[in-house]
Amino acid sequence: MNTAHIPKEGFALRLRNVSVTLGGVQILSNVTAQPAAGVLNAIIGPNGAGKTTLLRAILGLVPYSGTIHIGRTVEGAPLRIGYVPQRLDFDRGMPVCVLDFLCAGLQRSPIWLGHRRRARQIAAEQLARVGGSGWEYRRLGRLSGGELQRVLLAIALTNEPDILLLDEPVAGVDVAGEELFCDLLGSLQRQGSYTMLLVSHDLSIVTQHAQYVICLNQTVQCQGDAVTTLTADNLRALYRQDVSLYAHTGAHEGHAHDTGCGHERGPAHGHEHAHGHEQAHGREHTH
Repeated sequence: MNTAHIPKEGFALRLRNVSVTLGGVQILSNVTAQPAAGVLNAIIGPNGAGKTTLLRAILGLVPYSGTIHIGRTVEGAPLRIGYVPQRLDFDRGMPVCVLDFLCAGLQRSPIWLGHRRRARQIAAEQLARVGGSGWEYRRLGRLSGGELQRVLLAIALTNEPDILLLDEPVAGVDVAGEELFCDLLGSLQRQGSYTMLLVSHDLSIVTQHAQYVICLNQTVQCQGDAVTTLTADNLRALYRQDVSLYAHTGAHEGHAHDTGCGHERGPAHGHEHAHGHEQAHGREHTH
C-alpha cells in the first residue's frame, strides 16, 4: 500500500466540540469526531443535518467554535485538503474547454494568453488519473454529470492533497456514472491512502465503499467502523421518518455490535432514498 498520504501523528483530522450558528440558527452542536486516517469515511444523516456545513467548517468557509485540528505529514507540514463540491453552477454555453478550466487554477497568467507548459502537463496527468485522458479540448458545458464530477475531482487532486472532502459527488449522476466514480475513488484510495470524507445520501454507496461512518444530525449520533455502525436501529434513530430501508444482502451482513446510537442488532442492508439537497445555511466566509 502506498503510504504517501498517511499522517505522521496517526490522525488526519480531529474535531472537538465544533459548533456552527448562522443567521441565529444553530446548524452544528458540539461535533466531536476523528475520521479514520487513510481510508474512506462516510458522513451520513437526514436533510438539514449539517453535513455540508461541517465540510465548510473544515475548509474554513464558515465561522465555528471548538477546534478543528489538521494532522501533519512526516516532514511536519500541515496536511493538504482537496474538495469536490456536489455540483458546479456555471453557464454551459461558455466557450471554455476542460483544459482552460484546469489551467485557470494552475498558472498565474490569464488563460486567454495561452496555457503554460507545466500547467498543461499537470492537467493532463490529473485527467488521466480520473479516466479523462483526451478530454482537454472538450467543451466544459457538454460534459455529462458524471464526467464533470470527474473533472472536479481532477482539480481537487492537482495540489496533491492528503485529505479529500467530497460533498455528495454523485448526486444527480446516473447509475453507470455513479458506479464509475465510486470505483475511481476506490482506485485512488488503493494508490494513495488518502483520508476521504464522503457526504452521501445513498446507503448502498456507503455500505459498499466506506470503512468508517459518522452519523450526523446537528451533532454526532454515533460513529465507528462501517460494519458495526450501520445497524438498523442506529439508522432508525438517525433518520426517524426520513428514511425507507429496503432489505438486501450487503457487504457487512452477519455482524452486530452496539455503537452507541441504538441497540445491538445486525446491520441494515438498505438504500436510503431521502432525496433532496441539504438546505444552504448562510454564505459567511472566514479565513
